[in-house]
Amino acid sequence: MPKHLVLVGAGHAHMTVLKRLPDFTAAGHRVTVIGPGPLHYYSGMGPGMLSGIYRPEEIRFNVKHMATSGGASFIEDVVVRVDPARKELQLQGGGRVAYDVASFNTGSGVPIDDRVSAHEALVPVKPIEKLLDARYRIVDALKQRELSIVVAGGGPAGLEIAANLRRLVRDASGAAEITLVAGERLLAGFDPAVRRKARNGLERLGIVLLEGQKVESADARSIRTTLVSNWPCDVLFMAVGVQPSRLFVESGLPVGPDGGLLVNRFLQSVAYPEIFGGGDCIRFEPRPLAKVGVYAVRQNPVLLQNLQGALGGGDLMPFTPQKDYLLAFNMGDGTAVVRWKSLVFDGRLGFFIKDYLDRSFMRRFQT
Repeated sequence: MPKHLVLVGAGHAHMTVLKRLPDFTAAGHRVTVIGPGPLHYYSGMGPGMLSGIYRPEEIRFNVKHMATSGGASFIEDVVVRVDPARKELQLQGGGRVAYDVASFNTGSGVPIDDRVSAHEALVPVKPIEKLLDARYRIVDALKQRELSIVVAGGGPAGLEIAANLRRLVRDASGAAEITLVAGERLLAGFDPAVRRKARNGLERLGIVLLEGQKVESADARSIRTTLVSNWPCDVLFMAVGVQPSRLFVESGLPVGPDGGLLVNRFLQSVAYPEIFGGGDCIRFEPRPLAKVGVYAVRQNPVLLQNLQGALGGGDLMPFTPQKDYLLAFNMGDGTAVVRWKSLVFDGRLGFFIKDYLDRSFMRRFQT
């Protein structure tokens, strides 16, 4: 019997399903894709877009075109509530969409504390489109004066944003003091060799690193940290960790501690077997997963098979997350810090590897 599949969000974990939409429609099923805009930006290349290494069109997917060319309908809107009893989604624009099977890949966002929201040039690093807006604003401002730019957050995103800002300033022939406020320490949780190479890279780039403190509050043009009462700040990037939206909590669905949709090993809601999810918006019940793109990419074939199975009564495939994965941090100057199992290195080879892997992923799905 033909059924209605709804894809909510067209992030990394849904790419294979979007590419294989003709398989669903050929089986007689109706498919609807709901997203906040027609384009989806690949987060792994976001810092490189900020610096100008990549053009915006090189790091984005035209998900509306992928949907409609595959025989699906595309709705530009945001789902604000899930009614699992009625199998219905409520949209921000007021509409409602019924489903037989739904899959969520709505990503994550950066939580903004009310104490920093007063800053006049606040840039959360997600959604990635914010980085493109920031690039244009910074280039314009550099024509007028020297800037003080602060990045809050000592994780991989904060590291890459700070490093790529240096390239942006250099290529714009401007001047700026760039400060990374790293919290407890830079790349906390990573082994000492990775932290050492990252710290050396920041020093090479002339970026001020503040460890042992965090951004606590802000006004229009300055910030206050744990140890500094008034730090000039023209632009404030927030990279202090990501979390799923409140959608699943407010819909009364089972969630994990971070508010992500709680799913079993089949990427299927633990309470509602017709609901699936992948990427940053889920909480994997068998074990917590880091918020890294590699898991979303590896979930692609699992979601493809399991959505087909849920629609047609076929077998489901378990998702088995890898225990280790390659991480490469783009330092903005043609080098990258790479960690692969016990191997840690940096330099131009590191960036070559990261660039090759990122571009290969884009080629698989760009239309």
